[in-house]
Amino acid sequence: MITLLQRVSEARVDIESVTVGSIGQGILVLVGVQADDDESTARAFVERLLNYRVFADADGKMNLSLKDIDGGLLLVPQFTLAANTKKGRRPSFTSAAPPHHGQAIFEAMVEIAREAYAHVACGRFGADMQVSLTNDGPVTFILD
Repeated sequence: MITLLQRVSEARVDIESVTVGSIGQGILVLVGVQADDDESTARAFVERLLNYRVFADADGKMNLSLKDIDGGLLLVPQFTLAANTKKGRRPSFTSAAPPHHGQAIFEAMVEIAREAYAHVACGRFGADMQVSLTNDGPVTFILD
C-alpha cells in the first residue's frame, strides 16, 4: 500500500457535483492499493495514519496526531499511486491491485478506520472524483 498524506485545513470529494465526503482540519489520504495488500495491511495503515504526528504542538513542532487534535480523516482511493514510473514515458500498473481486490481492501480500510475513529469520510472506489483541498503548510508525506 502506498499513501499520500496531506495535512489540510479542509478537504472534500465530489462525484457528479455531489459532495460525498468532506472534512475540516485533518488529513486527506490518497490510498494506492497494491496486489499483495490485505486486510492486515489496511489495519496497519489506519493505525499509522491516526497516530502519525503531523500537527504542531504549542512549541510549533510536529508532535500531535490526528487523534490528538480530533481532526477529520478523508480517505480517497487513488489507483495511480501504485504506478511504477522508474523508466519510460508511460506508467506501469503491474504492482497495483486488480480492481476487485483494490476495492475490497479500500473498503476494509474505511470500515477499520470508522471502527477506530469517529471522524472518517471517504471517496468512492472507481468513481470519477473531484478532490478539493487546502493543504495546510503545505505538509505532505508518502507512506509505504
